[in-house]
Amino acid sequence: MNMKRIASSYFLKSFLSLFIANIILSSLANAQQGDPKLTEVYSPVPPVVTPGKTNNDPPSDAIILFDGKNLDQWRSVKDTTQPAKWIVKDGIITVDKNTGNIETKQSFTDYQLHIEWRIPSNITGEGQARGNSGVFLASTGSGDGGYELQVLDNYNNSTYVNGQAASIYKQSIPLVNACRKPGEWQSYDVIWTAPRFNDDGSVKSPARVTVLHNGVLVQNNFELKGQTLYIGQPFYKKHGPSPIKLQAHGDKSEPISYRNIWIRPL
Repeated sequence: MNMKRIASSYFLKSFLSLFIANIILSSLANAQQGDPKLTEVYSPVPPVVTPGKTNNDPPSDAIILFDGKNLDQWRSVKDTTQPAKWIVKDGIITVDKNTGNIETKQSFTDYQLHIEWRIPSNITGEGQARGNSGVFLASTGSGDGGYELQVLDNYNNSTYVNGQAASIYKQSIPLVNACRKPGEWQSYDVIWTAPRFNDDGSVKSPARVTVLHNGVLVQNNFELKGQTLYIGQPFYKKHGPSPIKLQAHGDKSEPISYRNIWIRPL
């Protein structure tokens, strides 16, 4: 009697397994025989953008912020009615620490940014006092107000890791150190999503940033906690579209240079 029950149970389980497998196979077959047009989308058609000759070159829809000729797209942060007074020579901008920070005349929200920078080969100093500058992805006021992507010589130069090159200053350590040695050009490619605010000034959605340093991913969709601060905890203060700012840091090391700056508003 027990053997008959065991055999009967085994037969029932086998039958159910085959039955379920048959249903699954039939469903897959029917799915493959359906109309593929039901899942095809034909609009809106993406606009055509002509890429640059290299990934460092601006695509056809980019706004050129520095083309090696002048600082017409920039102004002084100390006095926004005055032009930027950094040094332009041989197709590059060199920081003039005596004239302070500069920022774009145009304001932006979300964007793709390309910027190249170089620590001078004769750089001196150590820690934070060695080729210090910064790219403020949104300038929210005079001085160093905003959200800073750190620029620093960290090729064989140590400092606090949330303040080294490619950090979101004092908020996010870079995933790796991709620095080139002084005298060589380096690049940042940035995808910036600006914060959004409610009418009462509260944060609707925080800022996010992805950064490639010399083609290497160093910030992966990082969610900022607020503006970057030298002292204290980050916080948000309501703002709208903002300029991009370059920092003239007060350290005593030799000034760094920038070139080939372009942006694509998103």
